Amino acid sequence: MELFSQHFLALLGLLLCIYLLLKSLGFLKYLFHHLWRIPPHSFFCSLGEWAVITGAGDGIGKAYCIELAKRGMNIVMISRTLEKMQAVAMDIEQSTGKSVKIIQADFTQDNIYERIKKNLKGLEIGILVNNVGMLHAPYPCHFLTGPDNDQGLVNCNIISTIKMTRIILEQMETRKRGLILNISSAVGRFPCPLYAVYSASKAFVTTFSKALQAEYKSKGIIIQAVTPYGISTPMTKYARTNTITKAPDDFVIQSLNYVNLGDETFGCFAHTVLGLIIDCIPLWVVHSTAVQEMFLNRYSKENAKKI
Repeated sequence: MELFSQHFLALLGLLLCIYLLLKSLGFLKYLFHHLWRIPPHSFFCSLGEWAVITGAGDGIGKAYCIELAKRGMNIVMISRTLEKMQAVAMDIEQSTGKSVKIIQADFTQDNIYERIKKNLKGLEIGILVNNVGMLHAPYPCHFLTGPDNDQGLVNCNIISTIKMTRIILEQMETRKRGLILNISSAVGRFPCPLYAVYSASKAFVTTFSKALQAEYKSKGIIIQAVTPYGISTPMTKYARTNTITKAPDDFVIQSLNYVNLGDETFGCFAHTVLGLIIDCIPLWVVHSTAVQEMFLNRYSKENAKKI
């Protein structure tokens, strides 16, 4: 029995070392990502003439529109905020000379996709960024305390990703090239209390992306889930940027450099480091009542200061 225990512990230690080694190698890909071939700007326009970005009027979506135009792509912007898209489109056309097409659509509705498909007809689409998304509430809260907007959230966070992918992936498969970036969230990597519906919806996006990449990788198509932590956007109330909370344009530049790094990335180096740290925290700690109360109290105090 003692000999068995020794062998078992030795095997357990070996498996742990292998696991940590694999984690380290994954981390080194970000630290020395130039060794994994940062794609040149010409790579993106070689996929097709047009890039389609949902949730394009502000935040991360706006940043993808601007950066992909700088890299030679014509842009299709899709969002419900027409005036914001018009302002961004004018800036892109004047600064880059690329064409911009605007489609106004509310992704909380499910009757918009035939019109979107009609407006995209005839375009050679090389890149799709499924970015549109919404929180269940503008603040952390228990499930029953938040608003009952479940259908709108599912339409926006889940159905939009499925439908837009279905519309565009078919022509990518025919041409045997293309890039789909599905913007998920780090809180979709584990069951996140106080954001239960949002966390679950983003877990779907990540799993969906990985499954599709397994199906279509051999056909020359890159499908990647991008799972960031904090980005300063309208969704985060334009949180102050720092080492962890990134500006959208900085984040997008890094994320486009990482499109060759597998079916899931955090999108930037700082979030990769944070993710490695958070992955070491046992889930029972995150799920504890004490931690939940700490976050709720912190939000209440911050909200009280703003009033």
